[in-house]
Order: sequence, then C-alpha cells, then structure tokens
Amino acid sequence: MEIKDTARVYFVGVGGIGMAALARYYRSLGLPVAGYDRTPSPLTAQLVREGVAVSYDDSMDAVPAEFRDAEGTLVVYTPAVPDSNVPLGFFRDGGFEVRKRSWVLGQITRGSRGLCFAGTHGKTTTSSMAAHVLHSGTTGCNAFLGGILRGYNSNLILSPTSPYSVIEADEYDRSFHRLSPYIAVITATDPDHLDIYGTEEAYLESFAHFTELIQPGGFLVVHTGLKLVPRVHESVRVYTFGREEGDFHAANVRCGDGRIVFDFVYPGGTVADIELGVPVAINVDNAVASLAAVWLTGTLTPGLARRAMASYPGVERRFEFHLKEDGPCGRAVIDDYAHHPDELRQSIASVRALYPGRRLTVAFQPHLYSRTRDFAPQFAEALDTADEVVLIDLYPAREEPIPGISSKTIFDKLNCPHKSMISKENFVDTMKNSNFEILLTAGAGDLNLYVPQLVRALRTPDGCN
Repeated sequence: MEIKDTARVYFVGVGGIGMAALARYYRSLGLPVAGYDRTPSPLTAQLVREGVAVSYDDSMDAVPAEFRDAEGTLVVYTPAVPDSNVPLGFFRDGGFEVRKRSWVLGQITRGSRGLCFAGTHGKTTTSSMAAHVLHSGTTGCNAFLGGILRGYNSNLILSPTSPYSVIEADEYDRSFHRLSPYIAVITATDPDHLDIYGTEEAYLESFAHFTELIQPGGFLVVHTGLKLVPRVHESVRVYTFGREEGDFHAANVRCGDGRIVFDFVYPGGTVADIELGVPVAINVDNAVASLAAVWLTGTLTPGLARRAMASYPGVERRFEFHLKEDGPCGRAVIDDYAHHPDELRQSIASVRALYPGRRLTVAFQPHLYSRTRDFAPQFAEALDTADEVVLIDLYPAREEPIPGISSKTIFDKLNCPHKSMISKENFVDTMKNSNFEILLTAGAGDLNLYVPQLVRALRTPDGCN
C-alpha cells in the first residue's frame, strides 16, 4: 500500500513520541486517524484535541467500526507493543496492511529529500535543530521528530512545498534500515540496545548498513573518532564533523554569562558568531552537525545560521530548565532525557560547566532492565561525578523483569558517598525537603511527570534554602 492509497490509519501504540508525529501527519492529509495506547498521557490528550480517536482498552470493541475494514486501512505499530496485543493480532490475522512506523518513514524519505539523523545520542536535538533552521528560512521542511519542539508545541513540522524531510533515524529494532536518506548524519555509535544487537560489533554493523542506504549522489556526515567504517555508494560524498576538528567544526568557542558563542567552520568558509539558543556545551557539536546538513542542501546563509541557532527553542526533556532562580543561592531544576551512560556523563558535565562550584544532585531513573544489566558499571561511573545521587525505581518500558536487575544494581556499584534510593511516588516530598542546590533529573522513563509538582512545591518567597 502506498501512502496515496490509504483511506484511514490506525496506530497501535499511538502515544509514542514517534507514532504521534505520524498520526498528526496523516491527520494533516485529511485522513481519519485512530489508535490505541496503554495509558493516557499529555501527548494522547493533545492528539484527541487534534481529532485523533484514542482508546486505552486493549480490545476490539474499542476500535472504531470504520477501522475494522481492511480495505484502505493502514495499521501502523511500534515494536514496543507486545505481540499479545489484541487489536494488533486481529489486524494481522484479518488481512490488513500492517506496517511498522519505520516503514512509513521510509516511504516519506523515498518521496522527498530526507535528512536523516542517526546515533546513540544526539539525534533528537540535531534533527530538531536542522528542522528549525530549514523552517526559519524560505525552504521549509517536513520534520518527524523524537521530541516535542518547544515553541512549536509539536514533534511534527509541515511544509506543503518543501522537497526536504527531516527524520530522526532510530537504530532500535534496526528501524533506520527502512530509510532512504539523501543526507545522513551519524552523531555517535556507543553501544546500546544490546537486547537487540547482542554485541558492539553487530551494533556497528547496523550503522554501516545504514550508510549503504544513502541515495546515490547524496551525503554522509559522521562525527570524528567513531568506530565506524562507512559503506557508501561511490557517488556519495562523506564529510566529518566535530567540536574542534572535522570538515565541519566549531572554532573560537566562547562561554560565559550564560551564553555560548562559536564560529561555524565549513568547507571553504566560516560563519562567525553563532550563538546557541540553548547554551549547553554538547549543543556545540549538535549545532555543527545540524548546520552541516542544512549547508549540504545549499540553502544555508550566514544570516539564517545565526538567526536560527539563536532562536532555537530546544526540545522538551532535552536539558530543559524547570526552575532557574537568580542569585548566588538560587536553585535550579533541569530535566534531561539522558538514558545511556555517555549521555548521562555529558549531561552532568554540562550542568557542572553552567554552575561551577555548586552542589549537584542527580536523580536518575534507569530505563529498561536490559540496559541496566548491560551498563550498570558505566552508569555508576557517570553518576559518581555528581555530589549526590538519588536513584529512582527502574522504568521497565516494553520489557519484562530480569531476575536480579533493578535500580539497586547500579546503586551497589556507586562510590558517591551521598546516595539514596526512593520510589518516584516519594520523589517530590524527598527532594522538596532535601535542601539541594542544583538538581538534574535524568532518564527516559516517567520521572519528568513529577518535576512540575516539585517545582510548584519549591516556589516559596524565601529565595534561599
């Protein structure tokens, strides 16, 4: 089934961030859209307001009648949904067109010039930056993002006239092997998802195969120093990027007074004085990657680069400030999606750079039993760079428990002298009474839902604790 032949779309797991973008996309085409998700969320509530029929009942009774007709109905599901899901089983057995989310994204890249951003970490930020730059110019884009872009209040950006699509290329379940990039960017290849890949070698092989999918005449932009041997078509041009080296890189980086400014160096020239709208150290790399991709489209001008980077609003849950008090004793609460040891280490280092000399507390919620099992020593090593660690009960997401694996697996390996374990239900009361200075909440689970409650509890007229 081609997208043009689709009469209606049903999403199994519609509340997932990537699935929600596609649901919005099909609604923008004027098609009826419905879906199932396990639990209500702010995102599913927003989808309902936008005209998507969402149910939380895993039964066929909850599926609207028109979506039970196989003729013209496309069913999209996420690998996070178990095979035991009743509607998914019905659709598979009933002759429906049942496709993974990655198939739809692949169709989109084959009908456009796709800028596809892949990597263990950084892909959400780099893709959203590139989308914001293109949208801020005259070319525009259609962007399918892995996070809600602040200021847009959506993970979908549409342009009926742009030839470019911006895609977050997810390596989980080898989803990015469905894509056909015009420009591919690879930010990092630190091993992850070993429940899928098994070994680092298999993980790297998956990225190498991804580079084979770049369209002839296209481009690959890869971070310097990665353990990756690209396998591109002979007509694909390969570039490198980095913080201080590479075909695209940053020079003359200046940090201070809450600002980060740098010069963007590209093959044959430099754009001076790029200021980051979200002044976090890792965003220097992210900005270079996104600007490189847009430069390769031929649409980037110095004025657009400066204007768009300065106005970039950031993505929800990517180094998002929820509280930022002024003064030498002012507290700060920052939430970050960091759920891999390298991401967590970089996130902590970024907070340290912003608040030198302040006491940093990190509340971390491990995500997935398998990731906790595979990387517990590395998580502990990253968390040991904080002054205080608060471990939250593990968030299982799609996984069944693994015997002997929990947040305590990481806790027992911590050398940090100030450490504790609490449930997420006790998070607000515990942190409210903890006299913290700077708090970083991290993880890909649901701890972020408790952060606004904490901030409301903290807003007192005293200023200093």
